[in-house]
Amino acid sequence: MTRAAQDRFGSLAQVRAWYAEELRFAGPVESEAVVRAFASVPRERFLGPGPWRIHDDARRGGYRTTPDADPRHVYHNVLVALDETRRINNGSPSLWAFALDQLGVAAGEAVLHVGCGTGYYSAILAELAGAGGHVVAVEQHPDLAARARAALADWPQAAVVEADGAAFSAGPRDVIVASAGATHPLPGWLESLRPGGRLLFPLTSQRLGGFMLKVTRSRAGQRLPADLLCRAWFIPFTGARDAALDERLAMAIDGGHSDLVRSLRLDRHVPDGSCWLHGGGFCLSWRDPDPADGAPADARRPP
Repeated sequence: MTRAAQDRFGSLAQVRAWYAEELRFAGPVESEAVVRAFASVPRERFLGPGPWRIHDDARRGGYRTTPDADPRHVYHNVLVALDETRRINNGSPSLWAFALDQLGVAAGEAVLHVGCGTGYYSAILAELAGAGGHVVAVEQHPDLAARARAALADWPQAAVVEADGAAFSAGPRDVIVASAGATHPLPGWLESLRPGGRLLFPLTSQRLGGFMLKVTRSRAGQRLPADLLCRAWFIPFTGARDAALDERLAMAIDGGHSDLVRSLRLDRHVPDGSCWLHGGGFCLSWRDPDPADGAPADARRPP
């Protein structure tokens, strides 16, 4: 880039800081740690050499190419293709900034990131967990795992594992994040969460997309605090999908009232009027979490 262009657009560090500030607004994001993480991590390192292919909603799901390989082009709230043939993208920065803000990753926590792609959001998680934390980033595609391992070399608290995320266990975790769409929480995810641990993943139907779901592990009880944070569209998590649940989820989305979901029920019960999505071994419910988690055990109902 010429000196004149640098004067016009600012240094790369300045552009990255402006990008993080835009995500603060677009998210929205309240956590200064999340804003700092997005301002610190060089996104271009995780995208491969430019020019890059940018997902363009205006082109009905098509892609366009950046004018050149200047990394300033990727510091916008856009999806960037990692593998266009498989429709794998480096996902929406504003969605992830908002979701990670809600997740509240703290310094020193142990994190599992499933479906990490080339590791950009693993690096954001590593920044949030800090030098005293630990991030295990899992990716089943060998080419993407190799790229993630190389790109994350500057974060010693992050390790990349090539494995099937549906079957992999990293042991007890404070935070588990999945970056592909599932129809249900895998039992292994919930079992691995320490008390107070948080699970974040896209709960999606093939037909309608879905929501980012956050679940918090309680010390006791069978109704865990749960929130459907925002709408989300992701490639499918092949090891965490059920065809019957997929259709039931689509029907629940069509029926509305997702904003009333308050808990993930793990107890066996007959479906009733408080069930938003009832599946084998779990239920997203309008009932509040167990009283042991500080909430009364009433049930909300749609208007």
